[in-house]
Amino acid sequence: MIQSGQTQVADFKQAENIHLFSNSFYLCYQKGIVNWLEEWNPNALIVEASLRNISTPSAVNWLHSRRRKVIGWGLGAPKSNGAWARFINKFDAMLAYSQRGAEEYAALGFPPEKIFVAHNSVSPAPTFDLRPSTFNLQPTILFVGRLQARKRIDSLLRACAEMESKPRLIIVGDGPERASLQSLARDVYPAAEFIGAKHGAEIKPYFEEADLFVLPGTGGLAVQEAMSHGLPVIVAKGDGTQDDLVREKNGWQITPEDYGALVSTMKNALSDMARLRKMGEESYRIVSEEINIQKMADVFVQALNSLG
Repeated sequence: MIQSGQTQVADFKQAENIHLFSNSFYLCYQKGIVNWLEEWNPNALIVEASLRNISTPSAVNWLHSRRRKVIGWGLGAPKSNGAWARFINKFDAMLAYSQRGAEEYAALGFPPEKIFVAHNSVSPAPTFDLRPSTFNLQPTILFVGRLQARKRIDSLLRACAEMESKPRLIIVGDGPERASLQSLARDVYPAAEFIGAKHGAEIKPYFEEADLFVLPGTGGLAVQEAMSHGLPVIVAKGDGTQDDLVREKNGWQITPEDYGALVSTMKNALSDMARLRKMGEESYRIVSEEINIQKMADVFVQALNSLG
């Protein structure tokens, strides 16, 4: 029986990944994985459940040839795909990032009782109290993340310009698009504040000053950190991990690349500041009680203990 929080031995081994092709043809090969298995000699293995990682079948075969168990871990799988169905059914259990991912694995014939939902998280449960329900005279919108095209910060700048009560916009982060975004901001929203990259304790004051966190593009692990500071969130729909995190009671999910939806949702959000505070309280509750890195680890332990 494995117990959460009681790891006695840990070893870090940096993999050497060989990346082949790109886009829909992308494949990854992890060089030396079988050598690592022979050196470490694990009783069980948790491995990426993706056909794109072409070294995974070798690892699965190594474990199974020794009558040991393998758990797959992934976002989900395409619908009605025979190759994926054959692949995932090689595993003894599955860990899914989200409920949507779990349903996709089940749809391909994987036994539902062997699927465990470990909500993707990199943040611990907050150890600080929820901030008091005070209101800014000027609403403050916060973005945190890498400044790159897929984050759609250009849309956020333009959307802020369309708000009746012009919000304070704080953009925390750095990246290849910073210069072009600052140039755009001078034309469409000069009040935007580009803070640069901040980490750890440096970033906390910006979360505490904000009323609303907005992530108009794809990706973004900062959503959970924003929620831990009691912020309601607007995020673009993605791979399913945000379906469980962002709900009607704590935020909005919008269609990616839909500028009209971003504008209308921001207007709706800023129209009722008291409602925003209540939604922020729900965000705090979700990451405190349901989705955090400790809860994720607990599910990993549960899946391992289910192997018998």
